[in-house]
Amino acid sequence: MQSDTINIEVTDSIATITMTRPGKRNAMCEELLLALDAFFSAPPEGVRVVILTGTAGHFCSGLDLSEHVHRSAEENLYHSRKWHAVMEKIQFGGLAVVSAMFGAVIGGGLELAASTHVRIAEPSTIFQLPEGRRGIFVGGGATARVSRLLGADRMTEMMLTGRKYNADEGLALGLTHYSVGEGEAMALAQQLAGKIARNAPMSNYLMIQSIARISDMSQADGLFTESLAAALSQTTPDAEEGLRAFLEKRAPKFR
Repeated sequence: MQSDTINIEVTDSIATITMTRPGKRNAMCEELLLALDAFFSAPPEGVRVVILTGTAGHFCSGLDLSEHVHRSAEENLYHSRKWHAVMEKIQFGGLAVVSAMFGAVIGGGLELAASTHVRIAEPSTIFQLPEGRRGIFVGGGATARVSRLLGADRMTEMMLTGRKYNADEGLALGLTHYSVGEGEAMALAQQLAGKIARNAPMSNYLMIQSIARISDMSQADGLFTESLAAALSQTTPDAEEGLRAFLEKRAPKFR
């Protein structure tokens, strides 16, 4: 799964994916998109958590516009749907994904980050959706994911004006969960990934699969789905181990 656009390192149950297009601020080209697709379609056995990050001072500056200008309307439609499919695999593939962000988190880079489950931003982070200034529209899932984080009204203003948000502003708005010091994102990502990896696998899976979907449901449907998830989780061997560990005042040992 190694390519010229990503580097993958696996340590125990944690995989670290580093996007490696430094000359393009890790802009999303076709090869990079396909490399992410390949990883999340068939992750290495035993991996439970992924840390996603960039290189050379940037997370991801979005769509590589040098490729975009050569596509027809039909090709752009299919390309957008491919983005949607890959972002869906990242969000709902079953692995918890932690983003360690710095520098550009712009356009498609923000769409990519929004598909991950835990986001950490350093002071250099810039969140922006500048598509309007390029005469184009978002196509990688921002209207479904970024608007859920910001609200439709604020996302509209962000796109109309090309407004930039920094790490602390992003924290207040929900674009990131943590705002940390310079050079601290990866250390926190590794710490949180380790904590997530020690959870019961089924609990992690249900959190990833259920919560976002329940928010799309009516309250009655969502509550029923919650009950199904709770019933499934509470009848697993890991649930028994978790209860025993609590009563015995020790750390649980999940599968």
